Amino acid sequence: MSSSNCIGICGMRPCCRILMGYGYRSSSVFGSQGPKLSDAVVDNLSKLRSRSLGYIRAIDPNRRGFNVSDSDWGHRPGVCTSGVNRVGNGSKRGVSVIRNVASDFRNHSTSSVDSQVNGKSFESIYIQGGLNMQPLVIERIETGHGDVVKEEESRVEVNGANVNVNIGDSKGLNDSKVERELSEIEKEAWRLLQDSVVDYCGNPVGTLAAIDPADKTPLNYDQVFIRDFVPSALAFLLNGEAEIVKNFLLHTLQLQSWEKTVDCYSPGQGLMPASFKVRTAPLDGSDGKFEEVLDPDFGESAIGRVAPVDSGLWWIILLRAYGKITGDYTLQERVDVQTGIRLILNLCLTDGFDMFPTLLVTDGSCMIDRRMGIHGHPLEIQALFYSALRCSREMLIVNDGTKNLVAAVNNRLSALSFHIREYYWVDMKKINEIYRYKTEEYSTDAINKFNIYPDQIPSWLVDWIPEEGGYLIGNLQPAHMDFRFFTLGNLWSIVSSLGTQKQNEGILNLMETKWDDFVAQMPLKICYPALEYEEWRIITGADPKNTPWSYHNGGSWPTLLWQFTLACIKMGKTELAEKAVALAEKRLSMDQWPEYYDTKNGRFIGKQSRLHQTWTIAGYLTSKMLLENPEKASLLFWEEDYELLETCVCALNKTSRKKCSRRSQIQV
Repeated sequence: MSSSNCIGICGMRPCCRILMGYGYRSSSVFGSQGPKLSDAVVDNLSKLRSRSLGYIRAIDPNRRGFNVSDSDWGHRPGVCTSGVNRVGNGSKRGVSVIRNVASDFRNHSTSSVDSQVNGKSFESIYIQGGLNMQPLVIERIETGHGDVVKEEESRVEVNGANVNVNIGDSKGLNDSKVERELSEIEKEAWRLLQDSVVDYCGNPVGTLAAIDPADKTPLNYDQVFIRDFVPSALAFLLNGEAEIVKNFLLHTLQLQSWEKTVDCYSPGQGLMPASFKVRTAPLDGSDGKFEEVLDPDFGESAIGRVAPVDSGLWWIILLRAYGKITGDYTLQERVDVQTGIRLILNLCLTDGFDMFPTLLVTDGSCMIDRRMGIHGHPLEIQALFYSALRCSREMLIVNDGTKNLVAAVNNRLSALSFHIREYYWVDMKKINEIYRYKTEEYSTDAINKFNIYPDQIPSWLVDWIPEEGGYLIGNLQPAHMDFRFFTLGNLWSIVSSLGTQKQNEGILNLMETKWDDFVAQMPLKICYPALEYEEWRIITGADPKNTPWSYHNGGSWPTLLWQFTLACIKMGKTELAEKAVALAEKRLSMDQWPEYYDTKNGRFIGKQSRLHQTWTIAGYLTSKMLLENPEKASLLFWEEDYELLETCVCALNKTSRKKCSRRSQIQV
């Protein structure tokens, strides 16, 4: 062929596929067999299947045309007979793999496909996937001069002692770089981060949770976790390395559409996995050859069998960060990516029995993935939920099919921020109000709306809370306020502007005042204080891993450094972040980058802590780069949205019997 780029079709099976265990029913790359497609779609697909794909032109000006040079799905054209798969300790094992590209009509924006996007019919295609067609395989790619485009090796690299501290434009991330000399600890951190990179069909798709060379029972630490990969992704993006992040986003998007089953029950569509693992399996009919498969975990293998609520929220947040840092917004504009966002939102915004705008979740559904008494409406989930809603509002393409969803997002944002600001905030003034609460109030004008009993105020809080400053409590339910300070939720409330400007300042003032409680010898406490004695036995179920001041029960987690740094930069308290990073630098390398630290002062390496924990490494690197380039931090946080404050949903309700105090927060 001497024409433009062309993809030939053959009947080979894909080498890169997804392993779904006993819940897997269909070999279609888009999921299980679903309802019958419309005639227009069937006709379009049959045409797509029966002819070779030549040059495909995008009808929608908001979409870009399909180009075979794109690495959207992490694939490269050609046949690989000596591929390698990177594993935790940096070793490589030989794999003989035939590579090709699975059917991907979602990446083509043709009129017949676009006509299905407006309603649920397109989501049925994306989820149920009744395509039943042979996969497209790139046999060769030729230019007009008859030259074959050769495969290029793609790796995440840090050039010896240098790191990219400035990023070029969206089309040339390696342009306009300014290099600086790295410290020895940074060199080590980058080397370890590179060693943790996982390849799938020859392309990087994520980082292992930990690469502890002495760990003989890694459990699920040898998998790629969505929440764990976020600091790794930011480190790569800030260093101008975008490919691994793009591959990760698209491959986890593929996993979203597959069937999940636990004991004959399937959760709602749109659920993102907690993690996935790249496995090799013998290639059918081929002696000695292997195919790589993705094996996701949606909670069916997790301790407690809890589905990860935060995975989809982190995925949306990372998708926005990718566009902001690289300047490449074409990824978030793709039809399949837009549908993925909609599915996550539909799952989160589904109407239920709850009267509150907060997300109702069970214990273990986020970073705290064990029983810790956070079931209900934990702050961490609400802060991530708020951030994901703000991200989605920026990224969703508004049309007839999404305008109702966008309206629902706006309404939820307004109600959620009012709820958190009004009912989760505590300082000396608020504690004094709670101390004098009247109970059993039955009216729409009740002050004590949640029937909180004053005796719930813990004795430690009375002496601990300073005169200046405050924080957002960990949870709120009827007759229950969890007064523990949860660091991730409070930091992310600052980052996303879930709290008011005054509240955000109060949180950092509290952390500065109580520095020895939150930081001490290793930043940062995941929560304060720890559950002890009988309270620990009752709430955690006597969990031997969550003993007082260990793991999720008051342990110190260095990975929280990057979020602390981001919050400090936003609030103009950079010196606090620099102080915390400098403190961590003294021990992290010497202690071999542990997952967490024990004791109230963070003096001991966690008793069950993995070493060479990737998000500890990546959190440190991301913090260093954010401090060196604070202008990049502004791409990752949000300022107050005054439009939301002015368009409070309560103001639109003509039957409201009480004036809402939402608008008064503009001046707060």
